[in-house]
Amino acid sequence: MRAAAIFGPGCSAKDLKPFRQNSETSWLIGPPAEPNEADAILIFGGDGTIHRHLPKLVKLKLPVLLVPCGSGNDFANALNLNSAQISLAAWRRFCSGAENARTIDLGAITPLMDPDAVPHYFCCVGGVGLDAEIARRANLLPRWLRARGGYALSLLPALWRFEPFPMSISLPSVENPDVLVVRNTRSTIVTAFANASSYGGGMKIAPQAQLDDGLLDVCIIRPMNKLKLFCLFPTVYFGRHLSIPQVDYFRTESLRLETDEPQDVYADGEYVCRTPIEVRIARAALQVIVP
Repeated sequence: MRAAAIFGPGCSAKDLKPFRQNSETSWLIGPPAEPNEADAILIFGGDGTIHRHLPKLVKLKLPVLLVPCGSGNDFANALNLNSAQISLAAWRRFCSGAENARTIDLGAITPLMDPDAVPHYFCCVGGVGLDAEIARRANLLPRWLRARGGYALSLLPALWRFEPFPMSISLPSVENPDVLVVRNTRSTIVTAFANASSYGGGMKIAPQAQLDDGLLDVCIIRPMNKLKLFCLFPTVYFGRHLSIPQVDYFRTESLRLETDEPQDVYADGEYVCRTPIEVRIARAALQVIVP
């Protein structure tokens, strides 16, 4: 067995030590240049780490094991890899020949203002609006604080300064997928497009999302009183917000999102680009090792 290890911020070779014990695996530190250099890739980090490596991982098409060591581990949790110990057990099963790898979808965001733009892959959730502003503020916090509720800590200052913005979402027509039909032109607070159910350290913005169903789950939160909006966010942690009248929720393979003024787009907690954008599902784009 040949494996490559990629370390995110705060991780090092000491995190790899348990995976090297009692193993005949030869190790490469850093991503392989070509698929024939490794049989699998281990990523030590969180959502941001794997997000930054997704273009390379998609190209390599090698099985990937995520070892959750980041300030946000929503993707690992979606794969039931809730601790480094569980990842270690999954790795040992994989090395023993067990067929514990599965193929999942990714999301892909393409900026529309750049004709030469390439898709930006994401594994969990992308968004425009208040959640993007919260992610921006959370990224300014020290890493240790981000890992201890940074998203929640950034909510209040972002909320009181944020104003709703006009937004238009266009979806493929049922009769003709090549024709886009405008679905939403209302003022909006949050627009999230999800491949996995949660982001921000466990906020289940898309509780019905699945990693391999070939669809994006879209959650739109329309304007409401700021106090009511503040009270809404705790319900998101349990996925209980879908019954609120100001919340729209639907699924689609792709969408086009436009705003009157360019808005920041974040995905997996990382800045991606500005609107307008096209978002689509990239089916069976990544192979992952699971428990």
